[in-house]
Amino acid sequence: MTFERYGTMNVNEAGHLEIGGVDTLELAKRYGTPLYVYDVALIRERARGFKQTFAELNVQAQVAYASKAFSSVAMYELMAEEGLSLDVVSGGELYTAIQAGFPAERIHFHGNNKTLDEMEMALDYQIGCIVIDNFYEIELLKNLLKERKTKIQVLIRVTPGIEAHTHDYILTGQDDSKFGFGLTNGQAERAIEEVLGNADVFDCIGLHCHIGSQIFETTGFIMAAHRIMEQLIVWHNKLGFDSKVLNLGGGFGVRYTEEDEPLEPEVYVREIVKEVKKMALANGLSIPEIWIEPGRSLVGEAGTTLYKVGSRKEVPGIRNYLAVDGGMSDNIRPALYEAHYEAVLAASPLKEAEETVAIAGKCCESGDMLIWDLPLPKSSAGEVLAVFCTGAYGYSMANNYNRIPRPPVVFVEDGVSRLVVRRESYEDLVRNDLPLY
Repeated sequence: MTFERYGTMNVNEAGHLEIGGVDTLELAKRYGTPLYVYDVALIRERARGFKQTFAELNVQAQVAYASKAFSSVAMYELMAEEGLSLDVVSGGELYTAIQAGFPAERIHFHGNNKTLDEMEMALDYQIGCIVIDNFYEIELLKNLLKERKTKIQVLIRVTPGIEAHTHDYILTGQDDSKFGFGLTNGQAERAIEEVLGNADVFDCIGLHCHIGSQIFETTGFIMAAHRIMEQLIVWHNKLGFDSKVLNLGGGFGVRYTEEDEPLEPEVYVREIVKEVKKMALANGLSIPEIWIEPGRSLVGEAGTTLYKVGSRKEVPGIRNYLAVDGGMSDNIRPALYEAHYEAVLAASPLKEAEETVAIAGKCCESGDMLIWDLPLPKSSAGEVLAVFCTGAYGYSMANNYNRIPRPPVVFVEDGVSRLVVRRESYEDLVRNDLPLY
């Protein structure tokens, strides 16, 4: 296990796992377990890596945090500090961003079924951009804007017929996705015509696409950029439409286990910019402002979850189980996606493994397994287990199954820990309940 790959993580003089200059055993003692711990320095480093590369290439750009990975007031404040924009996909995320004082003009609203209330909320807060996803939204938003006698910037989300995941990419001619307007079936062109035809309320600044998640290569992004730029040439000549912005989404991969080999942020950026510039210059088009939406790649590796070991079950000749005080209520990804993780004992992260165990959660589900085969030293009840790379889609997908309270969130930086989300209490669990009589 190489700790240095995860930001400021290392082993301190006591031999304990340390994050952000703070001993994880001290964190577990002070805040309890389960506990989400975020390495703020690593988040800052990743954010700056994306931004600085665009600056070096002298390209107008926005880096928008895809906040579905993890949203909270403190996280939005951190992203504002780093000069990022923000991608929200619900009224709840938008409300949280406004409560955090995030600049409304740098908020982009996504989603395939924005409600009337959410659209009104976005207009009330005067956010920077709405990403139109379907014809229903064109009509809904058009009517709202006409009623208010106002105008808003919009992007049109298109499906370029490319799906990319890890090392694989797939060309899909049928545009089979719940998101966006198809490039190949004429829907995207029809949507652009409708939006351009209502220029009194829509300021159509460009296009958006998203091709997948946990992508370890640049091929899919290059192909998507190429396809969209090809189509922009057609629409420039046919419709007089020039895209000021090209948003190529996110999906940049992170390292969950030793087998994962993601690229550095600047590699994705350089290849995307290279292709867009090449296509624009070769066809007499202006180089659009390039937007991207990293989420997992900003916060995934920065997050670590601390648990306490509880019961042990030994099944002779088959498997040894270690149960922890959390599970699918704080990390549903293994049950939902068969996601893989690595972990160590926080008190002795460098000690040689003496057994292979399965890490079981405490929920009343056979499928509540966090890690199936984990090499560990011999451990006993009460020891702290640190599971790496839980910063994305851990807390944001946490739940109260079995009426388990959601864990707290702590930010660590420069030897200081700061509680940014309180642990739920049992009182919180029944706060919205009403009696039968």
